[in-house]
Amino acid sequence: MKKPSILIAAAFTAAALFFTSNVKAQTAGTTPNPWRFGIGLEAGIPTGNAHDISDFELGGTARLQYDASDHFAWTLTSGYYNMFGKTIDEVTPAGTASVKAESLGIVPVKLGIKAFFAPTWYFGAEAGAGFETISGGNTKLILSPALGYANRTWDIGARYENFSGQGNSYGLAGLRVAYAFGL
Repeated sequence: MKKPSILIAAAFTAAALFFTSNVKAQTAGTTPNPWRFGIGLEAGIPTGNAHDISDFELGGTARLQYDASDHFAWTLTSGYYNMFGKTIDEVTPAGTASVKAESLGIVPVKLGIKAFFAPTWYFGAEAGAGFETISGGNTKLILSPALGYANRTWDIGARYENFSGQGNSYGLAGLRVAYAFGL
């Protein structure tokens, strides 16, 4: 878990240094600050191979957003997803046994876009890496399209996330509800 934590800290530090700008007081006639920060609750249903071990995903994310225009924004998202292990019936020589599958934790680090096709409705797309936190876990490529609603305070989005790599691909269909505020 130490390696993903260092990578996440490095990513946030690099983003903060890269996007730092001068702070100016707002007066009449100036544009609002384009930076936004949101804290979100994630819930989803695992798909593919992940459905074999889990029926439910729950997590939390933080998202830094830069509004490049009224219709387009850049995003940087990270957090933690947990796919809760479910009880699986296994057939053994002695009969059938119920076994609790290990929960799968993932730390996502994603860059993305939001393209607004109406004042509050957007299409989103993110790509990045997902670091599995289980013993012997791998790093997966994440690709994630989304459709959502966002105003100045709330961001609600439905998405599909695909995790692929090392010969094992899986996904999740999820919903993110986030509270956002300007920086």
